[in-house]
Amino acid sequence: MRVRKKPWADKYIKNHGDYIVTDPKNWLGKWQDRFAKVQPLNVEVGIGKGRFIIETARANPDINYIGIELQTSVIATALRSFMADPLPNVQFVLTDGANLDELFYENEIKKIFLNFSDPWPKKRHAKRRLTSPLFLKTYNHVLDQDGDIEFKTDNRGLFEYTLVTMNNFPMKFDYVSLDLHHSPENESNIETEYEQKFSPKGPIYKLIAHFTAS
Repeated sequence: MRVRKKPWADKYIKNHGDYIVTDPKNWLGKWQDRFAKVQPLNVEVGIGKGRFIIETARANPDINYIGIELQTSVIATALRSFMADPLPNVQFVLTDGANLDELFYENEIKKIFLNFSDPWPKKRHAKRRLTSPLFLKTYNHVLDQDGDIEFKTDNRGLFEYTLVTMNNFPMKFDYVSLDLHHSPENESNIETEYEQKFSPKGPIYKLIAHFTAS
């Protein structure tokens, strides 16, 4: 979906360089320098308007969070929300999340969040899905040996595809829910803006999985 360009976005990003990175490859191996403290590092790929990463970071001050987003207007909106009450354990990165292995060292990330990613429903676009084998290979490289992936979607087709690709990689599932909002885990679930809007229309699917030792 095309996002309408916000004329204020570029200037806003430039004026808040302490919290957002536009040259991520220059920070390879130096991400912890951008935070108040050296702590385990979690990454969300595709942050939307930022509610999930902001509230998750607020609830977990002992973890550092990086939110990656490709679209300038989207990340600027998230950054503006964040600046209302900034946190020392959050950084934003304006870039494509497709090549995490060019941004992070091996085993550098503890957890990757994939929330309501574009399902790319056409078969010829399957390689663009953030849980395709190509992406999983990249995540396997940057995740810590004890790290995992948390994935949420309202798209059943993408969820089923993800179960298959992760199982075949192979990965092991620590948690699978076909209706997150009617499960016990929903008590601690932090919703994205998209999730708040669309969950009344159908179930939210979630899984947590980790890579097996090679």
